[in-house]
Amino acid sequence: MKTLDLLHRWFGGLIGLVLAVLGFSGALLVHKDAWVLLPHASDTQVQETNAIAAAVERIMADPATRPEMITFAGQDFGLNRLRFADGRGAYTDQAGNLVARWNSQWERPELWLFDLHHHLFAGDTGESVIGIAAIAGLFFIISGIILWIRTRKTFEFRLLPKRMSRPAILRHHRDLGVVAAPLLILALLTGAILVFRPMAALILGPAAPGQIDASLKAPSVPHVPLAAKYNGRALIEEARAHFPSAEVRSLSLPRQGSGLVTLRMKRPDEWLPNGRTTLWFAADDGRMIKARDASRLPQVVKIYNMLYPLHAAKVGGLSYRLVMTFAGLALGLLGTLTLWSFWFARKRVKRPVRQLIKVHR
Repeated sequence: MKTLDLLHRWFGGLIGLVLAVLGFSGALLVHKDAWVLLPHASDTQVQETNAIAAAVERIMADPATRPEMITFAGQDFGLNRLRFADGRGAYTDQAGNLVARWNSQWERPELWLFDLHHHLFAGDTGESVIGIAAIAGLFFIISGIILWIRTRKTFEFRLLPKRMSRPAILRHHRDLGVVAAPLLILALLTGAILVFRPMAALILGPAAPGQIDASLKAPSVPHVPLAAKYNGRALIEEARAHFPSAEVRSLSLPRQGSGLVTLRMKRPDEWLPNGRTTLWFAADDGRMIKARDASRLPQVVKIYNMLYPLHAAKVGGLSYRLVMTFAGLALGLLGTLTLWSFWFARKRVKRPVRQLIKVHR
């Protein structure tokens, strides 16, 4: 038990800052759509085929200003988001009229906060660090529950410690941790699986990573250039003919040598915000290459597609968002106060000074 306690304290002291950043940023991102204060952000979602097709035509009309991706307005956010290849971006209303633009993510707090939570501003390296931190966080929770059992008779739930002394912080830490443990396990486990394929194999089965990659892979076609006047209306209309009840969620132009235009849709039974029902169209003449129905994906892939909505509170409405907000704030507090108690709140032990007594003979 002493070894477990030592590992819990030292690992927590070393990685607590990363967990605190993930917790606080995640709590804010859960409500991201509510604090983007722009005109038309609260507009009701429009999914009428002609309206979406007209907006696509307007946005994609000029090849010189054409974005590489459009994410269409959702049920909780009334603006289309445009992404350009050079890092620029913009919001438009659902008719395609410009509302706001930016030249880098630093001009939009919701964008750099998302990058902080998902990559720590460090790309793939930061994502790997986050995955390691999530796995370490799972160790903290399990070991913390085991260590809490010894002191369970003194349990007292508080949102904040009584005082900023080390004993009070440690008591608050273990009691808050055991209350938030189920939610923290959910948040950290789903995050770790989304980052690391080996975690998917461990939780969903050895064959899961291969099934996920194969099921979500785009079809392989020769590279063809994008037509100067691409018929976006025909693309939207054909997609709706295949999946009449599905929401149109995003449109992506070819990237990295691909010859495909990708349209993602969300069927009513899907949890993923942008869905996994996908259609691919040839970039030159617009013919449909392949359509993938998310309802026919293997069961393990369907479960994998549920992880992000659970992690980011994209299902369950306001009540679940509030629950995951508590989880994020709890993780932030646990990480922050762990750092404080481990590195700064320790009392220095005063060692007695030996006095040399000279014996005169």
